[in-house]
Amino acid sequence: MTNADPIALIDQSLRVAIRAAFGEGFDDVDPILREAQKREFGDWQANVAMGLGKRLGKPPREVAETILSHVDFGDVVSESSIAGPGFINLRLAPAAVAAALSAMDTPTLGVVTEPSDHTVAIDMVSVNVAKRMHVGHLRSAVIGDAIARTLERRGRTVIRQNHLGDWGTPIALVLTQLRNNGVNLDQVTLEDLDTAYREAQANAKADRRGAEATRRFFAGSHRHAELEAQNEGADEVIAAAKQDLVQLQAGDPELHADWRKMIDCTLDAVQETIDLLGVRMRRDSDKGESFYNDQLAGVVESFLTSGKAREDDGAIVVDFPARDRPMIIRKRDGGFLYATTDLAAIRHRTHDLNADRILYIVDIRQRDHFRDVFEASRMLGWDTCADGTSAELNHLGFGTVLGADGKPLKTRSGTNASLMSLIEEAIRRGTDAVVARSQDPSAPTHGLSQEDLGRIGRAVGIAAIKYADLSSDAGKDYVFDMDRMVAFEGDTGPYLLYAHARICSLLDRAGGVPEGAVFQPQEPAEKDLGLQLLGYAKVVHQVSHSLEPHHLCGYLHRLAGLFASFYQQCSVLKAEDPAVQASRLRLCDLVRRVLSDGLDLLGMESPQRM
Repeated sequence: MTNADPIALIDQSLRVAIRAAFGEGFDDVDPILREAQKREFGDWQANVAMGLGKRLGKPPREVAETILSHVDFGDVVSESSIAGPGFINLRLAPAAVAAALSAMDTPTLGVVTEPSDHTVAIDMVSVNVAKRMHVGHLRSAVIGDAIARTLERRGRTVIRQNHLGDWGTPIALVLTQLRNNGVNLDQVTLEDLDTAYREAQANAKADRRGAEATRRFFAGSHRHAELEAQNEGADEVIAAAKQDLVQLQAGDPELHADWRKMIDCTLDAVQETIDLLGVRMRRDSDKGESFYNDQLAGVVESFLTSGKAREDDGAIVVDFPARDRPMIIRKRDGGFLYATTDLAAIRHRTHDLNADRILYIVDIRQRDHFRDVFEASRMLGWDTCADGTSAELNHLGFGTVLGADGKPLKTRSGTNASLMSLIEEAIRRGTDAVVARSQDPSAPTHGLSQEDLGRIGRAVGIAAIKYADLSSDAGKDYVFDMDRMVAFEGDTGPYLLYAHARICSLLDRAGGVPEGAVFQPQEPAEKDLGLQLLGYAKVVHQVSHSLEPHHLCGYLHRLAGLFASFYQQCSVLKAEDPAVQASRLRLCDLVRRVLSDGLDLLGMESPQRM
């Protein structure tokens, strides 16, 4: 019994006692366990008697006495008492906390795995060919990677997929523009692609409403002629691109080779950014729209033959019983849409990848799109694996990264901020902070090489931007404040890294944990720290189900804060009793390991010196 979380055991014991005292109708009563406000009376308290007294029409103190007369805490509680109107104060038995910590102090840190024959597919990053990764990709990459790491920690096989925008008329426009510009695609750069993309978009931009307005309102023949010429030019550009797309789809070897070079250039830049960010995603994760191209006609045919789609003015649409707005899966000109590709992707992930969880880490503004796609896939049973297992389809929408002005983050020129520029700035700021600290002769980093300081600075910078992104509810917007992010104090990534490094330094000075050290948590600060440690497995399990990494961030921040309190209140290196010192060093080491493991789940390194 003592190897489990003591607070969970107390909660269970109180629930059993409440039912025994008042009957089966009280099975749902929450004991309302809280940390004691006045530690001289106990470590924790149960506040259930106040609410239960009203329900029973009895004084809360009498209710508390009745509960205690029926409860059996075993060896978890050393002392219980009633205070005030009916607060039940409980003092934890040090031996119970020690036994639970000993059981947790294993390579797994108490985290139980749940292996499965099925995989988890995570749609993340999702960049477009010929475009730089921007700050929106930061959220998709960081959130997706943290969730993937947590699920892998629980024993699941995770398949990360970059749903690359590499097909269709927009890509053909860029390819045609590159060829028209005479760019040597054997040496093409991301700057070439970016330029061609902007030129193609400008050349293909028509203004038919403007031309019609100039005609209707007699705005002048010169202006009307200008707009007509613009529209004709745009039509020609689009027609040329569509012609190239048809040839590309037909397998024209020269076009296909050029298209491949354009993709490789984009993905090389993506991989460089992803690697610097520390996201576990390789080139074999790429599954672009082109991968599903040959399947799209079959998707439409499946919906038609099953009677789940209909023709509407030349387009093929899927109707939903609960709303008037249908979903188009083929346009009247025969072209397919994002919805068609996403339906093919779901079928591939359930049928071919055997995924029983499919997660989409995509902007929250795509919520309605995924609701339609998920509902349509269920109509044909594509949310079911080959063995009949139902698959969870989940869109984890994220909010917008804002600047200091409360608007979507932009550069000073008003363009979208590139992700690489933000990462480089964070690393520079993190490195500056680390170098400045190393100037102190007493600093653990004093005397380190510039290369070593640079590695630590990079870890600090990456942790800064990742933690800022992950520590709040993903569905909410947040302000990108570099000054706050890189701070070594407060609720930041660098603060957690510093806590880890501080413990490493402490253990180095002590020569490590003495052999045979036994947990002996006597002081309230030791118990509080120990109980927080015991919650680690629970929060990892919680995140693996809720898919909300901010809970893990909050847990680690509280753990670091409790360690700081413990270190202030409980002497470690100067403890007079060797057994107490050994116990506290082992407790420190367990905190270090949990911090390191938790930071790794969030995709952050944990330097040993800072």
